[in-house]
Amino acid sequence: MHPRTLTPTLAALAALLAAGIAAAQDKTIYIGMNGGDMERSYTKYVFPAFERIHGAKVVVVPGTSSDILAKVQAAKEKPPVHVMFLDDGVMMRAIKMGLCQKLENTVALKDLYPSARMPGDMAAGVNVGMTGIAYNKKLFDEKKWPAPTSWMDFADPKFKGKVVFQSLPSSTFGLHGFLMFNRIQGGNDKNVDPGFSKWASTIGPNVLEYIPSSAKISEMVQNGEAAIFPLTPTGVATQKARGVPMEYVQPKEGSVLLTVAECVTRNNDNPALAQKLAEFLLTPQAQAAALEFGNQIPSNMKTDPASPAAKATVERFKGYMKTVVTIDWDTVNQLRPEWNTRWNKTVER
Repeated sequence: MHPRTLTPTLAALAALLAAGIAAAQDKTIYIGMNGGDMERSYTKYVFPAFERIHGAKVVVVPGTSSDILAKVQAAKEKPPVHVMFLDDGVMMRAIKMGLCQKLENTVALKDLYPSARMPGDMAAGVNVGMTGIAYNKKLFDEKKWPAPTSWMDFADPKFKGKVVFQSLPSSTFGLHGFLMFNRIQGGNDKNVDPGFSKWASTIGPNVLEYIPSSAKISEMVQNGEAAIFPLTPTGVATQKARGVPMEYVQPKEGSVLLTVAECVTRNNDNPALAQKLAEFLLTPQAQAAALEFGNQIPSNMKTDPASPAAKATVERFKGYMKTVVTIDWDTVNQLRPEWNTRWNKTVER
């Protein structure tokens, strides 16, 4: 072949190769979500179907809701994730900060429980749950302690040095537990003085450790350090499946509604594929897998549990919902920075 005809041919091949590499890069999508059990169940059982359908790769950027929000806020013109999972209260903050773009009006979105659709469809719940009380079944059996029934059981003197509580500034579980204690003391979501004033003489002396997330709890249960702690039925079920001796109880005062919501980040570099992933995660197909293999309670009303065990999980959840308590997130998010400072100064000194 004459050299003059070779050059354009090679140029064309090079252009095709470059386009192929760019296309492959465009097919990688990043999602911010909790690590650990949630990351494992989604990566193994939920994301592969999406990846096959779209020829894409989903990469998890793990972190707590607060961590993920901080990362996106710090790089909001070029966010590090295309989709993010945040606890509902944190998601409300993200929406007000302008970090989310509106979800497309899909069939899956329309099939969600009404409570799972956030204002303006800027975000939507991918699962629903609640924060209640979890306890170390093995330790309770050994001590012949009855199962806890109330948020005030955290203040029982027999649990001195055995209470593990998540930190209010970094954990939704810790915030929920504190707000329920505050309500019992006569406070409300606008007034937390009763909770702060009574903490040091009730629950505070029993706390072994304030932890930033729930990642350490299974280890602390297995080595006998933790007796009682705030957690969700999903978290407990996942640990029980691994042989960790935990049980969940619905407090008589009620548990706190907790929805994990998703949103597509504003200004991300592949909004079309990000919307496709967000849509897929709301479908019955994706949520049935998340339920079966991750105990994630579906937000899509048309999700059909794949097994009797999954169906039983949903039925238990419906029972818990009868006494669930909701939080005034507009008020809480406005006041939370002040509470965080107060908590750090007076509780975790």
